[in-house]
Amino acid sequence: MKKTTKIVLKTLIYIITFIAICNIFGYIYALITPKLDIKSANKFYLYDNKQELIFQGNGNEEWINLKEMGTYIKQATISVEDKNFYKHKGFDYLRITKAMLENIKQKEIVQGASTITQQYARNLFLDFSKSWKRKWKEMWITFELEVHYTKDEILEGYLNTINYGHGMYGIANASKYYFDKDVKDLTLAQAAILAGIPNSPANYSPKDNFEKSKIRQEIVLERMYKNKYITKEQYENAKNEKIEISTNNNKNNLTSLLYYYDATMDELYNLKEIPKSYLETKGIKIYTSLDINAQKTLEESNIKITEKNSQTAKVMMDSKTGGVLGLIGGIDYGYSQYNRATNAKRQPGSTVKPFLYYRAIEKGFTSTTKFLSNETTFNFDNNSTYSPKNYGNIYAEKEITLAAALAYSDNIFAVKTHLFLGQDELVETLKKVGINEEIKELPSIPLGTFETNPLNLASAYSTLSNEGKKVTPHFIEKIEDINGNILYEKKYKEEQILDPAITFIISDLLTGSYDKELVDYTYPTCYSMIPDLTKKYALKSGSTDTDSWIIGYTKDYVLVSWAGYDDNKNISNKIVTDNKKSWSYAMEKYLKDKENTWYKIPKTVIGVLVDPITGEPANQNSKHKKILYYINGTEPKGETNDKKENEEKHN
Repeated sequence: MKKTTKIVLKTLIYIITFIAICNIFGYIYALITPKLDIKSANKFYLYDNKQELIFQGNGNEEWINLKEMGTYIKQATISVEDKNFYKHKGFDYLRITKAMLENIKQKEIVQGASTITQQYARNLFLDFSKSWKRKWKEMWITFELEVHYTKDEILEGYLNTINYGHGMYGIANASKYYFDKDVKDLTLAQAAILAGIPNSPANYSPKDNFEKSKIRQEIVLERMYKNKYITKEQYENAKNEKIEISTNNNKNNLTSLLYYYDATMDELYNLKEIPKSYLETKGIKIYTSLDINAQKTLEESNIKITEKNSQTAKVMMDSKTGGVLGLIGGIDYGYSQYNRATNAKRQPGSTVKPFLYYRAIEKGFTSTTKFLSNETTFNFDNNSTYSPKNYGNIYAEKEITLAAALAYSDNIFAVKTHLFLGQDELVETLKKVGINEEIKELPSIPLGTFETNPLNLASAYSTLSNEGKKVTPHFIEKIEDINGNILYEKKYKEEQILDPAITFIISDLLTGSYDKELVDYTYPTCYSMIPDLTKKYALKSGSTDTDSWIIGYTKDYVLVSWAGYDDNKNISNKIVTDNKKSWSYAMEKYLKDKENTWYKIPKTVIGVLVDPITGEPANQNSKHKKILYYINGTEPKGETNDKKENEEKHN
């Protein structure tokens, strides 16, 4: 027993000695390194496509001095985040030890031990990854802060940059957002509410979770009382004070901007042209493709997604340049910062069919190529079978055209086309338009059984919208240093990868998804959207058990909208309907005052009036009539009855 005790004590001595040596080395190293300018470190200025400033630094529009904040917010923050802030030198080793023991006891991470200085070091560089590299960097910056700055200066920087939820960084923004007042005018109760938020903005926002924020407020007040910042009477009065949250948030209420901001930062960190020194120590100006009207419209359209706990992602692109005009990564950034538009891998469903039929037409199919649509089991040489189903188990029980199959999103027709062409053809086409995920050659590929993200789909569809020319989706147009010197400028490069004549035909076929002339044994998939549409769109829906997609474009713009659940729960018909309404709202409002443009018919393309269901040339007795387009020489050769009757009258 004595031997074990000696070993434990000796180990502890070694650990303490090692930590002490590391601290001494850390502080010496920090002393000899240049002083970090905390007011310009990682200072970013983001501008929209009209070169108007829309985001500054970590979100703080103004840096306010500690003396201008009043005492309540300082005392509340120290009490709940780091009560020994003015005593330690950046690391609270006693707190770290207690947290480690408690986490070991609970067999999970239930306590953290980051000091205010450590949290501020992390905030300075906007890197919240859990990698060892980030933690190592955080440690050195903590040393530098403690060596070069006073405790008041560190606390001032922390309060000016910390996240208070809903995209509000910095106490000045938070005070205005939640209470519409300056920080110095906050009551004790209000200051305690705000001080409680940074620990978990999604849980303690008084806008989203008022009851939880009140419970957290009481914890803050109790710690302030224990730390002798307030009296028992102040504690009781503040706890019982009525809290009213401001609704006057017109300027800052566009919290979805943080999704766009995050995507921009991801692109920034991947630009080889920008030296790391600029990213870490100097201010830079970032000019983006953001159209604030597009972003506002996309955020407003979220209100149409009404199912509880459901999520959405949207991407609007300029199909001529690839510039992302607006991006939504979820219902509420304050609730979830996960950017579904760029990071969520979802099955695209039937939204891949336009690329299948592009390849089919390239290989000799036409708008009126026909296959039998009925319940089918496909048999393969290896004795395997595949039995795809149509939505609602609705089948034509007759031959239908490619035009009708695309309008109805007929799965049997799609699989037959896929197998007829060869399973490699669609995979190659998808890669060509920028879907770079690994896609196995399977019979189910035309039903979108692989995974990709909304931004990739927007990029792929922009190639159709841009008449076959591929552009690179991007957020950043130009970057300057703080003195206006250009560090990076986007170089535009178009590549003609698809035949413009065929993309014209596909774009026209996609208008059939909401065309009354295609109502037959079933309805086109976007037929319910007709009352909400005033302009001409190429439109395609796609659904899986867990995903709802609606993607559409004009000659100039592409909009992708996804809705579903993060936990892959099966979606309801209501989510599908809501997603379509959300898409219509966003696209229609954005284009309200813009010219309704469509494509000119290519010289190598001819239009023919046909019955789009049977594929036969239309006549006066035809139930359905629609002009469909063909590559010259592939159009239906039979004369219409109308033409024959006219010739007989003239003879």
